Amino acid sequence: MLTLVLTIPLFLCHPQSQKETFTVGANAFFLNGKPFRILSGELHYPRIPREYWKDRLLKARAMGLNTVCTYLFWNWHETEPGQFSFAGNLDVAGFIRIAQEVGLRVIIRPGPYICSEWDFGGLPAWLLRDPDIRVRCLDPKFMAAVRRYVKRVGRELRGLQITRGGPIILLQVENEYGSYGNDKGYLEALRDLYRKAGFDIPFYTSDGGAQHLLEAGNVSGATPVVNFGGDPKRGFGALEEFRASIPKMCGEYWCGWFTHWGNEKWGGSNLTANMTDLEWILSTGKSVNLYMFHGGTNFGWSAGANWDEGYRADITSYDYDAPLDEAGQPTRKFSAFRSLLAKYQADGSVLPDLPGPSRFISIDSISISDFAPLFRNLPAMARSVGVKSMEAYGQNYGFILYRTALRGPKSGKLVLNELRDVGYVYLDGKFVGRLERRLNQNSIDLPTSYSQEPTLDILVEAMGRINFGSRLIDRKGITEWVTLQGVTLMQWGVFPLPFDNKFLRMLKFERSAMLAGPGIFRGGFELAITGDTFLDVSGWKKGAVWVNGYHLGRYWNVGPQQRLYLPAPWLKKGRNEVIIFDPEMASPVPLKSFTAMQ
Repeated sequence: MLTLVLTIPLFLCHPQSQKETFTVGANAFFLNGKPFRILSGELHYPRIPREYWKDRLLKARAMGLNTVCTYLFWNWHETEPGQFSFAGNLDVAGFIRIAQEVGLRVIIRPGPYICSEWDFGGLPAWLLRDPDIRVRCLDPKFMAAVRRYVKRVGRELRGLQITRGGPIILLQVENEYGSYGNDKGYLEALRDLYRKAGFDIPFYTSDGGAQHLLEAGNVSGATPVVNFGGDPKRGFGALEEFRASIPKMCGEYWCGWFTHWGNEKWGGSNLTANMTDLEWILSTGKSVNLYMFHGGTNFGWSAGANWDEGYRADITSYDYDAPLDEAGQPTRKFSAFRSLLAKYQADGSVLPDLPGPSRFISIDSISISDFAPLFRNLPAMARSVGVKSMEAYGQNYGFILYRTALRGPKSGKLVLNELRDVGYVYLDGKFVGRLERRLNQNSIDLPTSYSQEPTLDILVEAMGRINFGSRLIDRKGITEWVTLQGVTLMQWGVFPLPFDNKFLRMLKFERSAMLAGPGIFRGGFELAITGDTFLDVSGWKKGAVWVNGYHLGRYWNVGPQQRLYLPAPWLKKGRNEVIIFDPEMASPVPLKSFTAMQ
């Protein structure tokens, strides 16, 4: 009997695994026939190391939440057409089972578009290989990919619905579609695809607090909810005007905010205002989803961007000024929200205690000893008449190098038409300068070279794709053409540089850190114990860091972020490896770590 119990999946052993009902009534949600107020918080499994999922979910329950909400991340699950991954940190079903284990219901937001300050709003970059693709509409090519994705989501998650013994109670159709388009046929088709994929729980749509947004974003068969970051009376008033006889819920209460690279302060919100808003929402019997309960980290190349009178890339940290900080530690906001939510527990129960504290460590010295010159570690070259976008060469993320021999003009004004997003210019291997899309820079003066046919290298970094608004189609690299003194430069050699683990393993390092041209640095450190830490990159310029093969994300000396979160599960006792790519650094500077972000 003991052996039988141990082989049953955890979610089937939990008391909630019996089939239940969740329905939408005229003025309330009903769980097993009884009114149920949703007290939810948002957190996202790819932004949290898998080893910490349970810790964060236990803290959600300890704060007084009865539900958690998560997006699904299409571009991380289907990295190439038809190639899916739901393992490791992408095991969303495992995440949902742990939520059920600790006593939480679950709301899923599978998109396919999710926004979330995530690259391309969660849409796969490979869609952009088609020069004529249109997204979030009934474009046949887009819908063919969506059908494949939704079918696979159903396969992964339909068995975890409340109607089948799981914790999932609601599914969102699309995401804030009212802020993007008006293709009702697309929303109807998407709704029908989720039904066909096996989802029989209630559906909802989530939009901003204006009539035209709620109207454009809603689809029949889905309950509308409203999103806002303040003035709940106004937001719920708009929802009431749009649809009266429904449960009233805030699908995203923005209790913090995100942050961009550049001359910008850390995003956040006013705690006093948050408490006033939440007190009103709760005292009037409404449901709420806190966005975010725990933000986590935009690991790897996942951070997105916005267009606000120009291009603005999001930082690596997704701390969001949430109740749990980036490293999962309770903040002052957590304590305040907990004290408020404790008064609104349906059964009057005492909230559970927090799990034990995490261990944090500092690393005093990280030595950098090896250097791999990028120009001597290039992959196979693709030949191209004129430059093309990164996606045209089958690449999704990272850097891309464009190389040409200068014939005709060899100096003067170099113009990169539609640079996306940061370009590093080298002439005969020597650094000339950097151009940035965020600063509307696209030209630089090339100095005179004494070579007969100087080699021009343009290394382009793809920052985050725009994740919100009308500019979602945001291809990377140089997407138009390059001119020198007005002459269009032809005949390029192109080197895709995804900086994935496969590429990093092929690098040939040398015992030198003073070579010309851009390069990749490698070093390491010894640990007797492991713990969470923050890697200090304030002495570096702009680049990315990997530790033991895990991509921590981007850094940039323009700020405001100057430290990268390094979670304990990615460290090990003994020797740990660090790899840093910073195109402008000719030699390394000392590295160390701290126990806090700032």
